[in-house]
Amino acid sequence: MSNYEYIISSLPFLTADYKYAQGEGFARVLDDIRENLGEKDNEALDFLLKGFQDKELIPDFYAQALKYPCKFVQEYFRFDLNLRNAKVRFLNQELGRNADEDIITGQGKEGDEDLDIDLFRFHGGEFEELPQVQDALGQRDILSREKALDDVCWEKISALETFHYFDLTAVLAYVAKLHIVNRWLALDEEKGRELFKQLVNEVRGSYKGINYKE
Repeated sequence: MSNYEYIISSLPFLTADYKYAQGEGFARVLDDIRENLGEKDNEALDFLLKGFQDKELIPDFYAQALKYPCKFVQEYFRFDLNLRNAKVRFLNQELGRNADEDIITGQGKEGDEDLDIDLFRFHGGEFEELPQVQDALGQRDILSREKALDDVCWEKISALETFHYFDLTAVLAYVAKLHIVNRWLALDEEKGRELFKQLVNEVRGSYKGINYKE
């Protein structure tokens, strides 16, 4: 059985200026979380982590994600699918290719058993964040572009965890944000630490109440 309140209340145990080897801090947090999650919730965490690996992001994965028995997982990877397709379309435009070249889609002919699992036809649905994503992609500086895209992702995760304080959604949202932080600690330590401080304050604020002030 999962102890959500204990997990959430103890998550921000690292300080904003704590130094650790790449990946070590992320792994340490995951180990602590796993100790207090039940079997089914650990499976959901495993699925989320699988989606952080580019090699896993194939049509079958998204087909499973969009049917996964956890609302956060479904909506996070619906967003991720739309975001990745938007990136591909932008790159195609830059290269003068067909806009839909290499787009991940679950649409196809009936009977195409290799397309996805259980002949499940999927699509990303409405992508309300598209204008922000397009603005981010239009930035010419690579780091600025990546930061802007991660800002959109961060905001989406925050929206998905609204009114979720001590449950699986809150835990998975924290891990998704920490994944962004960890990436920036490798790319740009200063920006990574800014994001980590933001994440710590968000968790503390959720735990102590919406009127909490540091």
